[in-house]
Amino acid sequence: MSSGLASHTDRPIFVIGCPRSGTTLLQLMLHSHRRIAIPAETRFLLPAYTSRCDFGDLGDSHNRRVLAEWITRRKETKFKDLGLDADAVIEEIVAGPPTMGSALGIVFRAYARRFDKPRWGDKRPSYFKNIPTLLRMWPDAQFVHLVRDGRDCVASLKEMPWYKQDVHHAICAWREAIDYGRRAAAKLGPETYYELQYERLVADPAEELGGLCAFLGEDYDPAMTEPQDIAKLTVPPQKRWHDRTHTAVNSGRVGSWSKRLEPWEIGLAESVFGDRLAEYGYELSAAPRPNPALLAKFAKTSTHRRVAQRKRDLRDRWQRRYEPGPVECLLTPADSSAALIGADDA
Repeated sequence: MSSGLASHTDRPIFVIGCPRSGTTLLQLMLHSHRRIAIPAETRFLLPAYTSRCDFGDLGDSHNRRVLAEWITRRKETKFKDLGLDADAVIEEIVAGPPTMGSALGIVFRAYARRFDKPRWGDKRPSYFKNIPTLLRMWPDAQFVHLVRDGRDCVASLKEMPWYKQDVHHAICAWREAIDYGRRAAAKLGPETYYELQYERLVADPAEELGGLCAFLGEDYDPAMTEPQDIAKLTVPPQKRWHDRTHTAVNSGRVGSWSKRLEPWEIGLAESVFGDRLAEYGYELSAAPRPNPALLAKFAKTSTHRRVAQRKRDLRDRWQRRYEPGPVECLLTPADSSAALIGADDA
């Protein structure tokens, strides 16, 4: 665990990982820190970036207003869940720096300000595919990748009412998260990318969160080990798949894949990513190797996903050639301090 006074920073924090790896739990732990505010999934960051060419030159205040209203008024976004005054956020974006990163940063900064906190972050598992995009907007961002036994992730994904794909896609998702994470770790280095394992986090929250705080440049806050207090206030009751966040942190679901997956599903998962499991210290089972038909079906699914991601990457490269202005966030620590003072005076 870290000790002593940390050197405080305002670097944005992004929580990433395979879906159902415990990222909501980690988000709540971070949000419990006295200096950090991280909302549940907002669902407007990537769509806004992808649509950036549609908004035109943000040097025009009218275009900034159109973007601000797009973020705050559309039903498809989760802005209303942030508990912010939409009109006030719109005016703040219009008055702010003319870049996409600045506009989005203003929203997250306003959310942090709601809790009198100086530092913000965001959580969405699929951000592991979008690290270069996030770094374009926030070059100083830090990434926290939560890794969980892939078999538990697959078992949990299968049970989710919102997950409409099959076990082949679920297995691909975990392998992709690990591989993207490895590339990010090699490229970004230990000051920007940090990895921790779900099983260790729930077994010894104080120790693991102490290490995480050291990476983030923050003092350890014991409140982080009791995220259930925040969950009761922020996790919507209709999201029954997050019910466990309302209870004290425990290891009750660790290794439950052995009872929740069929033998053939275990065999397929271990055949596909068993080497990665072993590298993280997860013990392999004696499940039989999948038959050629299953492996062929998985290979087809994996290829389809790679092609789809390649198309998204090519589309983004094309958009970069024609985007009407810079996207990097131009907010400064002084801006954030002024915003906090203004909120206190209001």
